[in-house]
Amino acid sequence: MDLEARKKQWEEEVLHPIINKYPERKTEFSTTSNITVPNVAIPHETNYFEEIGFPGEYPYTRGVQPTMYRGRLWTMRQYAGFATAEESNERYRYLLAQGQTGLSVAFDLPTQIGYDADDPIATGEVGKVGVSISSINDMEILLRDIPLDRVSTSMTINAPAAVLLAMYIAVAKKNGINPQRLRGTIQNDILKEFIARGTYIFPPQPSMRLITDIFKYCKENIPHWNSISISGYHIREAGSTAVQEVAFTLANAIAYVDAAIQSGLEVDEFAQQLSFFFSAHNQFLEEVAKFRAARRLWAKIMKNRFLAKDPRSWMLRFHTQTGGSTLTAQQPENNVVRVAIQALAAVMGGTQSLHTNSMDEALWLPTEKSVRVALRTQQIIGYESGVADTIDPLAGSYMIEYLTDEIESKALQYIKRIDDLGGALKAIEHGYLQNEIQEASYQYQKSIEKKENLVVGVNAFDVNEKIELERLAVDPTIEQNQILKLQNLKSTRDASKVSELLTILEKESLGQNNLMPIIIECVDNQLTLGEICGVLRKTWGEYQPPTWI
Repeated sequence: MDLEARKKQWEEEVLHPIINKYPERKTEFSTTSNITVPNVAIPHETNYFEEIGFPGEYPYTRGVQPTMYRGRLWTMRQYAGFATAEESNERYRYLLAQGQTGLSVAFDLPTQIGYDADDPIATGEVGKVGVSISSINDMEILLRDIPLDRVSTSMTINAPAAVLLAMYIAVAKKNGINPQRLRGTIQNDILKEFIARGTYIFPPQPSMRLITDIFKYCKENIPHWNSISISGYHIREAGSTAVQEVAFTLANAIAYVDAAIQSGLEVDEFAQQLSFFFSAHNQFLEEVAKFRAARRLWAKIMKNRFLAKDPRSWMLRFHTQTGGSTLTAQQPENNVVRVAIQALAAVMGGTQSLHTNSMDEALWLPTEKSVRVALRTQQIIGYESGVADTIDPLAGSYMIEYLTDEIESKALQYIKRIDDLGGALKAIEHGYLQNEIQEASYQYQKSIEKKENLVVGVNAFDVNEKIELERLAVDPTIEQNQILKLQNLKSTRDASKVSELLTILEKESLGQNNLMPIIIECVDNQLTLGEICGVLRKTWGEYQPPTWI
């Protein structure tokens, strides 16, 4: 009797009599991606070497490094930034002292969309959701007393990524650090801004030019820097399923690789500086499988579609952040448990770095205590749980391998559909990706309202309670102080040099030369983020989303 037949016999003779007496909790069990969850998973035929393999070998299902966490743990990189550069610098040094191993910078909304703190459009938003950075002076303060040649820094910045990277490089040079030694990442992923997040500035074509300029500059000047972090996190936060997160992220990555090749780069010249950014949500098994499936699918795409020759070009290296959208304002202490489950999924899935959200983030900016608890969650997983002592510990689980195969298969179907539409950019213009995410988000919300999915403290097990957590207060005078700093900078710098560089920048933006060298020269001479982006707005225009969005 084969295994399928034996399972059917078990269901008829053992399972169904019990279910008839004691019905299961649901008539159908499925993941967030509508993958059917079997009552019990059984082995299925697979080519082990082609589909699973060993860690550090193609197709990297089991991890991109031969030793994984037996060599060293993932980078513990807590995302932080608020108010002024001084206050954020203090938080960074606190986190490093508590055992964090990498920085992750959050910028305020004006910075993210290329405006200085003194611009009227920035009114009321300076320093609110991240740190305010308008000039190299701010960046110097932000990074004060931090060893940039020994600490890896991630910056969540997209449309003006070239300017913030230029500031980081300029500060390193001022501190006598060779840029060749810098390690870190800029998010620099504009396509997901058009899809899910909205902090775009320029139209798609010049935005893609800036990205490929950064690819070229990083390859030649800062080889250990990740020139882009292709982000599924925000796609998932906007309401996508796990399968859509993988598919749409990799479709965007394909578009970036195509653009880089069209700009004259060889795939093996830049592929090793690509990185990815995923979310970790609550369905533990699906999340573990998602990371494994993404790694395997990307390896196949790079090897077979783009014909990359260097095995390092096939590797999908990724950062993970626990799911902000899963946090609840109700019973916020429950978020500690959610974050622990999500962080464990990321580690079991083989992440290279990890941010754990704080319990109070659904309410306000996290306090030092809540950030410390979030960091301690990672440290307990890393040093006490034992899961980091062996590589890909869930490999071979019938359920994990089933989910890995299902996610890969369904993601590939999406990628083929996007290819048929002309690629990610065309699919975005048609609204295909946005509509798919909106529909998934709508269906999930309906399931919560119908109590088909239970969220503890929200639609089940709710209580009336007064929230008594400590709250982080942001000084309301920050905005005026930032404006005064900018006024002082503009009154003391070399005005003729500023005018000369703005003219050169405008000319270069209309040509074909790489813009990174002139942008670095601009920030080094105290031109501001808003001034640089203002010139590019003038020559390139601003992106206007289609009216149907």
